[in-house]
Amino acid sequence: MTAPEKPQPSAYETRALAQIREWKSPSRSLWKRALTAINKPFDAAGNLVMKVPGVEFVMQKSVGGLVSLLTDGASWSVRTTAIFEEFRGKGHQVQAHGDLYSLDLEAVDSSIGYLAAKYKSISAAEGGGTGLIGLPGIAIDIPALVGMNLRAIGEYATYCGFDVAKQHERLFLMNVLGFASSSTDSAKQVAMAQLVKIAKEVAQKRTWKEIERHAFVAAIKKIAQALGIRLTKAKLAQIIPAAGAIVGAGFNGYYTAKVCDAAYHLYRERFLATKYGPDIIQGDSGPPEGSTPVEAGADAQS
Repeated sequence: MTAPEKPQPSAYETRALAQIREWKSPSRSLWKRALTAINKPFDAAGNLVMKVPGVEFVMQKSVGGLVSLLTDGASWSVRTTAIFEEFRGKGHQVQAHGDLYSLDLEAVDSSIGYLAAKYKSISAAEGGGTGLIGLPGIAIDIPALVGMNLRAIGEYATYCGFDVAKQHERLFLMNVLGFASSSTDSAKQVAMAQLVKIAKEVAQKRTWKEIERHAFVAAIKKIAQALGIRLTKAKLAQIIPAAGAIVGAGFNGYYTAKVCDAAYHLYRERFLATKYGPDIIQGDSGPPEGSTPVEAGADAQS
């Protein structure tokens, strides 16, 4: 008796895989030039005013706000039922996350639509408003920006069939955020390796050990610290007179675009890995020796 033929990706899904692999392996020289050109003005402005009185307090407030935000997953939860209803409105029988894997990726992409544009416009408007306040506005802006981006990532995850209420999905989600927040090649490599490791283990349906509560909270605190320092430095140009609103809106839109781009590619790849097997996921099986998930934001402290 012959084994049933293994299902193969559609033509649309095959093209999507090629696009995802290209995104994960860009030209190193081109990537470095792009990072330098975009991050340099934000980093330079931040370093210029790091010694301004009140900056240390703002950084502490930003980190504290991020710890509370990352710990309380309910504050950035996604309306799963509304997303399932959207699929049903297009004629797809979707009642639970697992039902999505009977669909072609093309149907998922059609529902994702202009999700990135929605969040970029919202985050830019929020950044413009808090940018008018100057330095005190940064402590409000950073948790708000991260909260919006957590919700954006959660929506991409849900559209692709992943339940962000599960703890391992929350870890993957926060590593997506860490990857998008990294400004150096080495930090991005650590973050991508961790994302690949988690994605492959989930696709292989390995049993996840329950993460101890105190360990999970400790990891969140490290992620919050790295994000808080990195984003505060990047946004310090908002205190320059007459530039706050423009810089705030511009950086928020740019940052959200990076987060949405990462979530879009990584969750679509995981969708296909769930349908066709973990071998579809391209990349190293784990992070460099001795590294931890939170090292994705290590460059924030440099």
